[in-house]
Amino acid sequence: MRAVFEPGFFASSPVHIALVAGGAVAIVSAVIGVFTVMRGQSYAGHAFSDISVTGGSGSFLIGVSPLWGFAGASVLAAAVMDLIGIRKPRGRDLATGIVRGAGLGLAALFLHWDTTHTSASGVTVTILFGSMFTISSSIVPVIVAFSLVALGVTALLYRPLLLSTVSSDLAFARGIPVRLAGAAFLAAVAIAVSLAAMTIGAILSTALLVGPAATAQRLTSKPAWAFTWSAVIALAVTWLGVLLAYDSFYWPPGQHGWPVSFFVVTLIFLAFLAAQPVAARRARLERRGLAVSEG
Repeated sequence: MRAVFEPGFFASSPVHIALVAGGAVAIVSAVIGVFTVMRGQSYAGHAFSDISVTGGSGSFLIGVSPLWGFAGASVLAAAVMDLIGIRKPRGRDLATGIVRGAGLGLAALFLHWDTTHTSASGVTVTILFGSMFTISSSIVPVIVAFSLVALGVTALLYRPLLLSTVSSDLAFARGIPVRLAGAAFLAAVAIAVSLAAMTIGAILSTALLVGPAATAQRLTSKPAWAFTWSAVIALAVTWLGVLLAYDSFYWPPGQHGWPVSFFVVTLIFLAFLAAQPVAARRARLERRGLAVSEG
């Protein structure tokens, strides 16, 4: 066991918090990420990660938890993007780009104020790259509550989202409020990104949203299995990232420890690469099946 778990791992309170908070965030990001990838809204997720920097840096200025800033800025951005217009892909990209640019401008200002007008050290690094071992136990219930809200919205919208993803015209013809469903889901994406920003940092949060989902869709074409695989992959890379980050405090030189976010993002990338042979095999089988049916 010592070769895998360094002394004190199971008794460490920061580790317990990191596993609980990181696990909840991993699952919600993975589930919402599947629809994000299917609907071609990965750019919106990336925009939310940039915009969350604005909220996180602003929260430090007023002395509240970064989570409230991350969530507030991201949900507000989702509302503005919907107001500008997201019904067509071109309109979505235009709205996303405009809001993202404005958010980054404010983020630059707030980060400047954080470093010049406050006594908090390491603010920029914490906001951009996260610090899972420093999450307060008092914020864990809020993380779990936000996770349940985002998952609840996605569960309620499962069928409308699935149908509108395949064909928005067909969904509209069947009486589904496509605009309302899309706006609600965009808010769920914003919450998922803000939660991921709290754990692995704002600048890397998109990796947890998109990476496991994209990997899962390499493994299966069935939506139900894609959700399952995405959640399993996200949970595995997050918990393994926590373990490796803890163990790294015992690695030479210096024994200062490596950030959890580095391990999580690296493991996501490796998982995606490992899924490529499976994706290639599935593609060959599908082409072979199509050839047989046409013959």
